[in-house]
Amino acid sequence: MSEVKYLIGVDFGSDSARALVVNADTGEEMASEVSFYRRWSQGLYSDAAQNQFRHHPLDYLESLEECITGALKKLPPEVAANVIGIGVDTTGSTPVAVDENGTPLALLDEFRENPNAMFILWKDHTAVREAAEINNLARTWGGVDYTKYEGGVYSSEWFWAKILHILRVDEKVRAAAYSWVEVCDWIPAVLTGTTDPKVLKRSRCAAGHKAMWHPEWGGLPSEEFLTKLDPLLEGLRDRLFTETYTSDEKAGELTEEWAQRLGLPAGTAVAVGAFDAHMGAVGGGIREHALVKIMGTSTCDVMVVSKDQLGDSLVAGICGQVDGSVIPGMVGLEAGQSAFGDVYAWLRDVLLWSWEALGEEVGLSKETLAKIRSKILVKLTEEAAKVDPSTTTVVALDWLNGRRTPYADQELKGALVGLTLGTDAPRLFRALVEATAFGSKAIVDRFREEGVEIREVIAQGGIPGKNEFVMQVSADVLGMPIKVVRSDQAVALGAAMFGAVAAGKYSDVFEAQDAMLSGYSKVYNPDPESSRRYQELYEKYLQIGELLADTLRAL
Repeated sequence: MSEVKYLIGVDFGSDSARALVVNADTGEEMASEVSFYRRWSQGLYSDAAQNQFRHHPLDYLESLEECITGALKKLPPEVAANVIGIGVDTTGSTPVAVDENGTPLALLDEFRENPNAMFILWKDHTAVREAAEINNLARTWGGVDYTKYEGGVYSSEWFWAKILHILRVDEKVRAAAYSWVEVCDWIPAVLTGTTDPKVLKRSRCAAGHKAMWHPEWGGLPSEEFLTKLDPLLEGLRDRLFTETYTSDEKAGELTEEWAQRLGLPAGTAVAVGAFDAHMGAVGGGIREHALVKIMGTSTCDVMVVSKDQLGDSLVAGICGQVDGSVIPGMVGLEAGQSAFGDVYAWLRDVLLWSWEALGEEVGLSKETLAKIRSKILVKLTEEAAKVDPSTTTVVALDWLNGRRTPYADQELKGALVGLTLGTDAPRLFRALVEATAFGSKAIVDRFREEGVEIREVIAQGGIPGKNEFVMQVSADVLGMPIKVVRSDQAVALGAAMFGAVAAGKYSDVFEAQDAMLSGYSKVYNPDPESSRRYQELYEKYLQIGELLADTLRAL
C-alpha cells in the first residue's frame, strides 16, 4: 500500500459542488469533479424578481456524494484508502431551519417543496426590511451595538435577518424550526454524524462574520436585544450556540455510513467548515498585508491582521473582523462586492433576449442559441479592449445586486450615466468592467482609511483565469500589481489544507501553506497613464454614486 497520504477539499458554490483530491505532502492536484445541483439547475425554488434564492438540502447531499466519488474514480484505488482528511467550504451566510435532530425541514415530507424550509442562499435579499431593523435597533436601544465587529452595518445577506424574515412570513416553518444551521456547519455535521444542533461544532468564521457572535458579549446577541427586535425570536438564542471553532479543528470523524457511500476510510478526519472566501484565501496564499480577492459572480476580499497591529480598532463599513475566521491566531477581515461577474452576465442576458425570444420563429436551434450565449462575453471583451477611452462618456454604478462593501446596502441599484446615441454594446461593457474595478478600489480605500496596510493583491476565482481585460483594468484602477493564483481550484485547495491540519498532518495553517501552495501564474502590472486617467474617472464614479444613492434606493 502506498505511503503517500491524500486530502479532499469540497467547495460548495452557488451552482455546484467541487471535490479536489490533493497530495498531502506537495499539494499536487490529483483529480477533481464538479456536480451541478439538479434542482437549482432547473430553476426551482428561486425567484430572481423577488430576490429569492434557495437551495434544497438534497442538492447538497447528492452533489457531495457525486463529486467525491467522481473524483476518486479517476484515481487508483489506493488513493481513496489513504485519504486522511476532508475540508469543506460553502457559500454564506446560507442558513436553514432544522428540527431538534438537526434535520433541515425541507427533508421532512411536510416541507419538501417549501422554499422557506430550504437553505437561504447567500445572495437572497428577501430580508432587507429585517436588516434595516437590526441596524436601527443596534444604534438606538441603549445597549451594546452588536454590529460593531460586523463593520457597523448588518446586511440582509446574513444570518439573523434571514431567520427573522422566515419566522415572520411562514407560520408553519416557525412552528417546526427548533434551531438554525449554516450550511458550512451542516455538511461536516452530516459527514460526522453530529447534526444535533446542541452538539455540532459551529464555525467561528460564519458566526463571527454573519451572526454577530463575539466573546466580548459572551457569544450571540443578548436575549433582551433579540426579543426587543421581535418577540418571535424569544428562546431561539438558547437553541443555537455559545462556543465556536476555527477550521483547523476536527468537526469529527467520517461515519461508517458516509465512508461506504464515498469509498473512504471510516474515521477520516473532517475539519470544521468555513465560508468559501476565507478558505480560498488560505488556498491562495494569504499572509499579513495581502488582500486576497476571490473574483467570480461576486467578490469576497479577505485580509488577515495580527492582533497587535489591529489593537482595539474597528474597521467600519466592511463585513466583519473576527479572530480566527481565516487563520487561527490572526484577525480575519472580510469585504466584497455583491455582484462582479454577475454584472457582466446581466448585459449578456440583455443582449441575448431578442435571440431567445425570436429564436424559434426565425429558425435558430437551441444549440445555436447556446453557442451564441457562450461567445457573447468573449466578443464583448475583445471589442471593449479596443475602445479608446476618450471616445466614451459612460460611467456605471456596479450595484446591480446591492452593495456589500463599503457599508452594506442591499436597497441600492445599478445605473448607467452618460449614454449617447453613439454608445454601443462594447462601450457599455467597458463601463461595467470599469465600475466593478471602481467598486474594488472603494474597498481598498476603506481598508486604508482605517489604517490597514495593503502591500500586495492576490486574485483567484473564475475571472482571473479567463479574462485578461478585466484583470488589467482592475490593476490599472487599483494602481497595484495583481498576482493570479496558479491553481484554478484554490478554494477547494484551501479546504484541503484545513483538512490536513485537522488530521494532524501539519501543525498549523502556515505549515500547510508552505507545503501545498500552487504559486502564481501571472502578474498584472498597472499602466501608469491608465491609472492616472482612471483615478479621475473613479472620482466621477464616487460623485455619481453619492448624488444618485437616495434616488436609486427609493426605486
